[in-house]
Amino acid sequence: MSVQTRIMSRDKNDRSSPKKNQHILTPDEVASGRKSSVTGVLVKGNVRNLSKELFKMEYLTKFDMSNNQLQYLPPEIGLLKNLKVLDASCNKIMSIPREIGNLVNLRELYLSKNKIHFLPYEMGRLFLLQVLDLNNNPLNSEFSSLYSEKNEPQKLLSYLLDSLPIPGGITEQEILSQPPKRDWVVIGEPSQSSPHAIFTVMCYNVLCEKYATRQLYGYCPTWALQWSYRKSTIMRDIRYLDPDIMALQEVETEQFHQFFQPELDKLGYRGIFSPKSRAKTMTENEKKFVDGCAIFFKTAKFRLVREYLIEFNQIAIRSYEGSEEMLNRVMTKDNIGLAAMLETEPGVYQHSATGDAAVVELRGEPLLVCTAHIHWDPEFSDVKLVQSIMLMNELKKLVEEQKEHIRDEGRRDPDSIPLVLCGDLNSQPDSGVIEFLKSGRISTNHDDFKDLSYESCLQKLTTSSRGSELSHAFRLSSAYSRELLPFTNFTYDFKDIIDYIFYSTNYLRPLGVLGKVDEEWFHHNNVIGCPNPIMPSDHIPLFCEFEMDQLRDKKANASHS
Repeated sequence: MSVQTRIMSRDKNDRSSPKKNQHILTPDEVASGRKSSVTGVLVKGNVRNLSKELFKMEYLTKFDMSNNQLQYLPPEIGLLKNLKVLDASCNKIMSIPREIGNLVNLRELYLSKNKIHFLPYEMGRLFLLQVLDLNNNPLNSEFSSLYSEKNEPQKLLSYLLDSLPIPGGITEQEILSQPPKRDWVVIGEPSQSSPHAIFTVMCYNVLCEKYATRQLYGYCPTWALQWSYRKSTIMRDIRYLDPDIMALQEVETEQFHQFFQPELDKLGYRGIFSPKSRAKTMTENEKKFVDGCAIFFKTAKFRLVREYLIEFNQIAIRSYEGSEEMLNRVMTKDNIGLAAMLETEPGVYQHSATGDAAVVELRGEPLLVCTAHIHWDPEFSDVKLVQSIMLMNELKKLVEEQKEHIRDEGRRDPDSIPLVLCGDLNSQPDSGVIEFLKSGRISTNHDDFKDLSYESCLQKLTTSSRGSELSHAFRLSSAYSRELLPFTNFTYDFKDIIDYIFYSTNYLRPLGVLGKVDEEWFHHNNVIGCPNPIMPSDHIPLFCEFEMDQLRDKKANASHS
């Protein structure tokens, strides 16, 4: 019997002799990052067993083992995670290993003319599969009734994925009792000298129901995408973290009124909400499904002074100054920000050893909280930056307009009131948006503006006297660094930081943050993206504990300096 293993080269124009020696990378060479010219393997010659050495070639994208005498696929096939095409047709294969579900990059799978009765449910994880050929197999009726033809595998794959047990053998009761473990990272210690307000803040994009589809998240079972299931795991996260303030994004209008508001009211919260600007043009029934932003706070610790809606498209209309870009690119996006001017209640000082009388005296300290959802499209970096400039200018105006609510006239300066700014900013740490928020300024020639003519209409939205830059009035820092949380959004094809908690550095100090989800947890549970049965959103909740200085003390110290 003659056995042949043919190596396929990456270079399609390689006309050299087939006898040319192709170097097969060792595992150490792969680990070092060395690239191979080998992309595929063809095995032929009535082969009955495959050499395990083949499965060390993790860089393969094509594996053709058709027309042999194979009776089974070895579980090691799951090691070839870069495979896009696997052809095992015309063999005598009776069983498929569940490890085939690890081949999540697979686009074509040929298994025709074998002896396959059963399919592992793990095959449902092959969500990118476009061709699945199972013809001429004695499939069990459970699977044959769902298989139509090789170019339409979605119905069968959905069934398999929906039937797959929850990763790690975790029960639904265990899922609802506690989210994946994240370590608490201590950043600072609370002050012992005088009473301070200490409170926690959560920022969370909960993933609106209309976006939670198999088209966007094909790796997630259908039942785990349904709102009836996800709302329970979202409330699990909220109850477990028990934040004093919540800044939420992608909250659907009807779900705010029928779910979030009544459920959180039971837990001692009050909330405010606004849908995206498009809701104004819709019927009452259509408005129910528009998502927006919400802020919740514990009434024992804060009271609401004023809420403020920030509509970027309306600001674009008011300030366009003849800029076609402002009208055509910014005005057409209906993203919003939502702000709440809060004042402290005695409950926020309950950790303090100070007497009740002193605590009551301290009540009424202002805190400005904002949640925002910036435009998503990477091609519109200019819009993201313009919306962020608008946001900071509107927050400045909000402080300035609060004269009657601010007892001390000196607090009319925007930076004299603590600000907590949360949001899904859809911007990575090296973007112009984050540079602007952290440094307080941005050049009018920044690359993210794309050389478009915004300068004249943005100058009146800035505090800078320099014509070459735009600035805002707050001194901000991010509660998280990449070391503390390397990503806040995790899908199959995207994994990075786009969610943030910013805070005023002159009045607020972070005491600790909730750290990252252990990478080993993702690996152990075969998690390739969120949402999934354990994590209800594609975003990871941010959670920080702050200590707020007494504003009275700050002003007294400033007046004597």
